[in-house]
Amino acid sequence: MTTATSTAIKLLNTAQAAELLGVKKNTLEIWRYEKKGPKFRKVGALVRYAESDLLAYLDERTRTGTSHQGLQSY
Repeated sequence: MTTATSTAIKLLNTAQAAELLGVKKNTLEIWRYEKKGPKFRKVGALVRYAESDLLAYLDERTRTGTSHQGLQSY
């Protein structure tokens, strides 16, 4: 007999995800429409964000400076 190890994924609704990211709920709705922003899931008619995806999205945006890397125009 084999046993499956499952890791629970914490799913957040749009309002909860917006709060975690520090943006407005409407911003996430616009990002979904424009196909940008963090990954999301559709569960029936519901939109859900995995907490791990939101944290990864934030990590991907970590910067050490404010200039655009490699795009300086001076």
